[in-house]
Amino acid sequence: MKPKGLSFEHRGSVSPRRGAGFTLVELLVVLVILTLLAGLVGPRFLNQLGGAKSKTAAVQIADLEKGLDLFKLDVGRYPTTEEGLQALVTAPAGVKVWNGPYIKGNVPVDPWGRPYRYTMQNGRIEIVSLGADGAPGGEGEDADIRNSP
Repeated sequence: MKPKGLSFEHRGSVSPRRGAGFTLVELLVVLVILTLLAGLVGPRFLNQLGGAKSKTAAVQIADLEKGLDLFKLDVGRYPTTEEGLQALVTAPAGVKVWNGPYIKGNVPVDPWGRPYRYTMQNGRIEIVSLGADGAPGGEGEDADIRNSP
């Protein structure tokens, strides 16, 4: 006895259905549209990514500046240029009252992987990232990022 609804008879060869797939022209049109979209959206996305690095550097500089202010409250002065930002993590030689570390972890590098430049002259501190190009000056993503005067 054969179950209802099932047929075991051979009914000939299976022929391909028309309209079941995409033609080469349709695929090429879709690829062209996707390429145009990527060409329009890609540069805007990359510009946003670059701007994020500059903003990250500005935030890191502000955090370093706060750590330097805490250092000054305890020690009575900012670290010298020679002591550098490392004084926020490790007590400099000859400093008697050091309650650090004044920042978490190690001294950060800028978003482009280079150390921040720190100088102290006449009681004023300067923290600088040279931007994407690593050279002084520049515009846009290559512009220097520094603490506020």
